[in-house]
Amino acid sequence: MEAETFLNQEFVSKINKIAIDSGKKIMAVYERDFDIYEKKDESPLTEADLASHHHIINELTALDAGFPILSEESADIDWSERQSWQTYWLVDPLDGTKEFIKKNGEFTVNIALIHQNRPVLGVVYAPVIDILYYASNEIGAWKLDSGTTNKINVSVKAENPVRVVGSRSHQSDAMTEYLSQYPSHKLIPMGSSLKLCLVAEGKADLYPRLGPTCEWDTAAAHAIVNAAGGRCVIFDEKNNSEAEDLTYNTKESLLNPYFIVKGPVINE
Repeated sequence: MEAETFLNQEFVSKINKIAIDSGKKIMAVYERDFDIYEKKDESPLTEADLASHHHIINELTALDAGFPILSEESADIDWSERQSWQTYWLVDPLDGTKEFIKKNGEFTVNIALIHQNRPVLGVVYAPVIDILYYASNEIGAWKLDSGTTNKINVSVKAENPVRVVGSRSHQSDAMTEYLSQYPSHKLIPMGSSLKLCLVAEGKADLYPRLGPTCEWDTAAAHAIVNAAGGRCVIFDEKNNSEAEDLTYNTKESLLNPYFIVKGPVINE
């Protein structure tokens, strides 16, 4: 089936429900004591990650769209298989596990549909604050908060000082150097894919990510940024310049290059 068939409001609503229900499973763990495990890459894993993962996989499979699924918790799919994928689901069942463990509420469920290496549908749900962001190339970008749904767009003109959203758990010397070009900026700390969503809804002007991320960390919110009129562009650190848009499943590694998320205009 063609990916475009799945970009209408009715289908996106089904993905919204999957994300919200996964959030409920996460919250059942969040509200009690839980064990923390360490994955091979030394990143943390909890039973909430796995509960959300299994629910999403089961529900996406039940949709019978025929697309393969790549989740952070089942990412050991060989490149020889992945490279033939034209359309697939890219999932982070619990983005911001460190924030989950800290119990600061800044973690999300991320579900994206990738078509020809670009995110065409994205759903980001933050269960603690009960906020849902969702978008597709067909319906635009939306935010559901306290029962109210509003269309969202990036800011068309940056504020002064420039509002820069950054990670609570990951900082880098490269970001400090990058921000030197914005001597008057306001840093907004935030965890998980909510950073991209803040740019998408016009509450931040810029999100430079000059540190490691994986493709499942960004895909869903990237779709929302695109539908809201923004861009997620690769940052060439060597030349201190921006390059082409971030893409997915174009190489064996699932690590993203450095990137910048922004609206159409960034002015001092």
